[in-house]
Amino acid sequence: MPIPNNFGANGSLKSRKRRRDEERVKRTLKDWLIVLVLLLDEVAAVVLVLLVLWFFKIRIPLWVAIVVALLLGAAVFITHKVIIPSFHVKRVTGSEGMIGIEGEVVEPLTPIGVVRVEGEYWKAKSVAEDIPAGENVEVLGLNKLVLVVKRKEQ
Repeated sequence: MPIPNNFGANGSLKSRKRRRDEERVKRTLKDWLIVLVLLLDEVAAVVLVLLVLWFFKIRIPLWVAIVVALLLGAAVFITHKVIIPSFHVKRVTGSEGMIGIEGEVVEPLTPIGVVRVEGEYWKAKSVAEDIPAGENVEVLGLNKLVLVVKRKEQ
């Protein structure tokens, strides 16, 4: 009795998992490459210090070298944990970044007026009703340089 293919025409579950794993490996390698490039100036400073010590014939005890290596390893690990997640944060700018922000009506919206959003004054248009000054509004969108707003539900 044949086993039904529940995974669709695009391939088996194993091939999709393999592709996902390959993408994850590529992303991780790319992230580490970026971190290594960001750490190049620290590496250059360490090399310079080692060259100066060698030039003046200053010997470093083994335990000092081990402690320094551990500290540098910890710095790389912390850098990885702190910086790499920020590479994958979706950047929201422009009109998409305005949607959902709350503002206050400065000049009544009948249906066009002025609102203050994050300290900035914007021309705004109410989508449903006239809104008096002092009311809170929510940004629904942006049409050219006019915010499209509605009364904020409390």
